[in-house]
Amino acid sequence: MYDGGLVAHGIDTTRPSVARVYDYFLGGKDNYESDRQLYQQIMKIAPEAPEWARANRRWLSQVITWLAGDVGVRRFIDAGSGLPTAENTHQIAQKANSSASVVYIDNDPSVVAHGRALLVDNDRTQFTAADLTKPDEVLADPAVAELLAGGEPVALVMALMLHHISDYEQTRAIAQTYVDALPPGSYLAITHACKPGDGGPVDELVTELAEKVRSAFPTLAFRSVAEISSLFGGLEILEPGVVRLADWHVPDGRVEDDPPTGVRDVIFGGVARKS
Repeated sequence: MYDGGLVAHGIDTTRPSVARVYDYFLGGKDNYESDRQLYQQIMKIAPEAPEWARANRRWLSQVITWLAGDVGVRRFIDAGSGLPTAENTHQIAQKANSSASVVYIDNDPSVVAHGRALLVDNDRTQFTAADLTKPDEVLADPAVAELLAGGEPVALVMALMLHHISDYEQTRAIAQTYVDALPPGSYLAITHACKPGDGGPVDELVTELAEKVRSAFPTLAFRSVAEISSLFGGLEILEPGVVRLADWHVPDGRVEDDPPTGVRDVIFGGVARKS
């Protein structure tokens, strides 16, 4: 990778990237000095941040495995997929169900470059470079349209994506457009940064964190549990509801991994089903 203000493959190395900072939390190497500087700023406020990223990956693995294996979903859309990591959605899904097909969607230049290279040898997986805040354009993309065609249930994953849209009503409208496009029997999985609103330690942490990263990520929005729940567009939210990722488990009650302890987790998640 290049450093020091160079632009490689359309990638501006002078500005931190959400995807690259998140990847750095997971121990990835696809980052630049601007990303590492922001990482250090975040770590001064919230040294738990890498654990939040790892918790999100654990949650994603648990949800995808359950949907592909136990539920039998064969079609997945990973919206805002981020940089390739140790186990990606298509690898998790296809391990549980060899017939699973996945479409990744992202418009970060770093993600586009690495994502397409990763998927070149997988004929059941495609990558679409698109702006998720423009759902009509995303849904018209041939790869996405083909996956949604035929009425078979689809699992739409929006992990750590919707909180990067600052306007709440716009976020709801975007999410609703995607929900409306899902066939009956489909699933929507969301993780989102949460501000409990109770004035406690997590509330104080979130306030400080939001102010510190505002210049780099001006659209980042921490929302209440009620606001996050509303992003499911009226779908039936499955048990245990919208909860801390450490408290989430598959709806039949099985807990597949010991949840992390001692972490002030500000990432909440949930899964809903479309009747």
